[in-house]
Amino acid sequence: MEQTDSFSSRLPGFYDLTLEERVRLLELTCQLGPEEGRSLRHFGPLTSDLADIFVENMVGTYNLPLGIATNFLINGRDVLVPMAVEETSVLAAASYGAKLARQGGGFLCASTPPIMTGQIQVFIEKTVPYDLILAEKTEELLEYANRGQERLLRRGGGAKSLTWRYIEEIQSLVLHLEIHTGDAMGANLVNTMCEKVSQLLPRMLGAGELGLRILTNFTDKRLAKATCRVPASAFSPDADVAADVVDRIVAAWAFAWHDVYRATTHNKGVMNGIDPVVIATGNDWRAVEAGAHAWAARDGVYRPLTTWRKDSDGSLVGEMELPLAVGIVGGVTKLHPTSQIALKILGLPSANELAEIACAVGLAQNLSALRALATEGIQKGHMRLHQRNLALQDLRTVVAQ
Repeated sequence: MEQTDSFSSRLPGFYDLTLEERVRLLELTCQLGPEEGRSLRHFGPLTSDLADIFVENMVGTYNLPLGIATNFLINGRDVLVPMAVEETSVLAAASYGAKLARQGGGFLCASTPPIMTGQIQVFIEKTVPYDLILAEKTEELLEYANRGQERLLRRGGGAKSLTWRYIEEIQSLVLHLEIHTGDAMGANLVNTMCEKVSQLLPRMLGAGELGLRILTNFTDKRLAKATCRVPASAFSPDADVAADVVDRIVAAWAFAWHDVYRATTHNKGVMNGIDPVVIATGNDWRAVEAGAHAWAARDGVYRPLTTWRKDSDGSLVGEMELPLAVGIVGGVTKLHPTSQIALKILGLPSANELAEIACAVGLAQNLSALRALATEGIQKGHMRLHQRNLALQDLRTVVAQ
């Protein structure tokens, strides 16, 4: 979607508007149509027919609030970020983190091509000369995998490479089929290609029995990266206080680097930002979570997903890179009305751009959490927003009595 020169993710006072005023402002800002506006106002655009398609044994729907994180400047472009989440303070934290990062130029993001990996397991003796056979047959296997995928190939996608390794403990040859999935997350495509290619292997190898054929959610070839620089003055006009906050944030990150208990909660906070974006756009947040935590432990020790340091001029510099497989076509993303609205609010990004946005939100969320932990403590801001929930619980108790 083309944005006007006046478009900005800075929406001062957005929190204080009524629901109707927020939706109306969103309609004007993101050029939403009347039907899209009605879907947002009616809190339930998911019809029984669609819900029944999505899951087996469907008996109803479970609604999550959809909010907008403001202040995001990503690669020089203002972005309003829809987030579907139930946890108090997540939207406020993401918006605040983005506001801090904005003072240093916002987030710079990049991503690798959308390469997904499928695994094919063959139970086979190690004495079989599989290296020679597969090296000779690689191009034939790739061509066979791509057969019937002309549309994907025209867009630059398709099976790109084949590698393999042997796991002696389970006497298994494991092939990795790497596939460019375009703007799709690509799980179904990868599984289909793995099944297809696997049928050739026992005959080609002259031995072996097929094991599993499925994608891996450790998508280490499909990475998104976000960085930001926050001037110390963003934390306080008092230079000494500001410098102290920067040091405290770096120290809080160091705690997570050296302690798995802290790292686990540190990364939960990162995913507080990423998951709601993934959910809002109809993507698979369980897959993203699995890949992120595997990435955090890729060196054999579970580490924080982000890094924070102080640069030579005293600014806080943050960085995060992680596997982030999301799509903008296919499945729920294409069928769910709210997912389509969410993508429109985001400016109709490509799959790579969506991954970069989600990565930036995760970094912003972490920045906000570390700032709170290092200064006032996490509970002060969280509980201030949580008071509405507590008041509602008290009201329901009184009504029930």
